[in-house]
Parts: sequence; structure tokens; C-alpha cells
Amino acid sequence: MSLASGTDLDVAQPPVTHQITRLVLARHAQPTEDARGRCYGALDVGLSAAGRRQARLLAATLARTPLAALYSSPSRRARDTAAPVAETHGLEPIIDERLSEIDFGDFEGRRYEELEQAYPELFQQWMTTPTRVQFPGGESYRDLRVRALEALETIRRRHAGQITAIVSHGGVLRAILTACLEMPIEASFRLDQSHGAISIIDWVDAVPIVRVVNAQPSTVASARQGLLPLLADAQSATKATP
Repeated sequence: MSLASGTDLDVAQPPVTHQITRLVLARHAQPTEDARGRCYGALDVGLSAAGRRQARLLAATLARTPLAALYSSPSRRARDTAAPVAETHGLEPIIDERLSEIDFGDFEGRRYEELEQAYPELFQQWMTTPTRVQFPGGESYRDLRVRALEALETIRRRHAGQITAIVSHGGVLRAILTACLEMPIEASFRLDQSHGAISIIDWVDAVPIVRVVNAQPSTVASARQGLLPLLADAQSATKATP
């Protein structure tokens, strides 16, 4: 049949359905009081009583979300936050060293006022341009970003078309979010990441869409539907005719 007749163009085309991969990011819950005012990254600290409540609320919020896997930083504060989520879903958390918080090296465990006196120039650089600092005996933020994005790519490819959760740290989650948003690394700390808060990223095929940033579990929970936005809504929004 001739294309010029227009008949071929009138044939209805099937909708194109894209694969959706969802990643739920959660920062660890509030750490113990003795960590307050101290520099802690690699330093292993547990959760406060408030932090344990935050972890339980996180688990309740994600209870209706069909998680295929749960990943965690090896730190105790992250593992203790992930534990109630894992129990709710019958999952064993997968520990990934690349999801660890930045290693502050010689700064670990020391009070901020002490560091300001001992390293005035480096401390000032840290406070003004944190992504450019190389911590003595430790890492730089760029080091963290490289390993965090490697972990992200591994998890995304391993669980394509599924919903996965990560419990990690503010530095790691900022690195992931800024990469997905194509923000400059220097803008990383303009993104707030509160203890126990949730961010959500959907990949439509290979394209990331950041749907939620730094939401407290109580504000994204629904007794009827669980975590919002629904993955089904994301899937229907990506259907289009060619």
C-alpha cells in the first residue's frame, strides 16, 4: 500500500513502556549524644534513643514498599538504622564499604574547637570549601564521590527494574544526588540531608529523575499506600506513543 495514501500512518502504534528503577536513599538516624560537637566519619558511633525511634519510623514508612534489596554502609549507625527495615522486609542488609562516610583521618573523634585551634587554615578551608579539602591521613570529598558513584552504578545495574534502598551518610547521599542532578560538586552541601530522612530517585531506562529530597518519613508515609510517590504513577507517566 502506498505511503502517500496516508493509510500506513493512521495505524495505531503500541505505547512505549520504559523500565523504571527506583532507589530509596536514607541517611542514618541520629547518633549518640557523645558524638555531638566531634568530627566523626570513619569513627564508629551508635544511635541515640531518638535515633532508634527514627529507625523504626523509617521501617514503618517503607513497610509497604516492595524492596528487592537493602544496602548499608558498614558503620554501626547505618547498620542500626537499616536493621528495622531489614526485619520488616525479611532481608539481610548488603554491606558495601563504598557507602561509608568520608574518612576524616587525623581529625576523627576530635572536637571542632580543638581542630580550629590546631589547624586554623585547613579548618577555615573546610568550613568554606568543604569539597576541596584533603584531610590529613584521610580522604577528600572527591575520593568519597568516586567510590559512592561506583557503588551507585553497581546497585542500579544489579537491580534494574526493581526498588532498592540504601542506608548511608550525608556525604555519600549528597554525592549521589548531585550527580543525578548534574550539579557541580562544589554545590553538594547546599543539599540538606537530615538524620533519618528519605530521598527517592527513579531511573527511566538510564535517565535519573530525582522525585523526593530529604523528606522526613512521617511526611512521605501513607497508611493506605506506603511510600509516595507510587512507582505505578512513575511508570504511567513514562508511557508515550511514538
